[in-house]
Amino acid sequence: MQVLPSKELAPYIKHYLFLDNVKTAVQKFRLFSDGNNGIVFSIKNRLISEIKDEVKEYLPASFLYGQLDTFKDLYSENQITLIIVVFQPNGINQLLGIPANELRNSIVPVEDLFGKKAAELQEKLSEQNNQERLAFLNHFFSSLIVANTTYNQLIINNSLHFIISNQGHFSVKQLVEYTGFSERQLERKFKECVGLNPKKFGGIVRLHHFLKLLKNKPSDTNLTSIVYDAGFSDQSHLIKEFRKHTGITPREYLYSTKKLTNNLIERFSPAML
Repeated sequence: MQVLPSKELAPYIKHYLFLDNVKTAVQKFRLFSDGNNGIVFSIKNRLISEIKDEVKEYLPASFLYGQLDTFKDLYSENQITLIIVVFQPNGINQLLGIPANELRNSIVPVEDLFGKKAAELQEKLSEQNNQERLAFLNHFFSSLIVANTTYNQLIINNSLHFIISNQGHFSVKQLVEYTGFSERQLERKFKECVGLNPKKFGGIVRLHHFLKLLKNKPSDTNLTSIVYDAGFSDQSHLIKEFRKHTGITPREYLYSTKKLTNNLIERFSPAML
């Protein structure tokens, strides 16, 4: 279930996700970038980051994930309830003041962000129903909002609007002309606030625009037309980019996975592990 945050949090938080999976067999999931950072709260059981020679490496009960260059595999071995706070591309930088590039490809325990409050967060979320969880999360993150808006964020917000409104199909020259800032200045500000440079962020936006078109396509639509509509030069270009971000082909994504969210999929059935 996807739920929007309170109005005052909309510039920082894109949405909340409440996910339940009742399977008790080992499952393998794949997380890939959607251009946003997020915080995951695992209720009931912790996720596993790696299984090697039957040795399991468990993730913290609650953790932040930074921008991903590629994909990350996660596992569960029991029923799981996940509460995911999906931030706007520069939301975590605005709320916490952490340079987003320091979080890139990282998993950070929530204790490192919020100290003793992390245990309270986990405990409260474990005790509540989804409606209560929503109110609690809105209250908690609202308390982190700082009134002043920095000049950097104004630049980034305008740039993000330009990239997203163009579905990621743009040139750096166009972005430079739109903002009035040099390529070097934009790259530095994007890495600090978003965690990726503008071109890489645009590539992720374009990929997810393709996924949206793919999801909503009529049954008689030719895949090639969707490829072009999403701004890719041809199918080989799309498949190369898709594999880089997800590790699989568009066809595999469409027909051989279970989607928990657009960028979190059940990769293999338990029998295949």
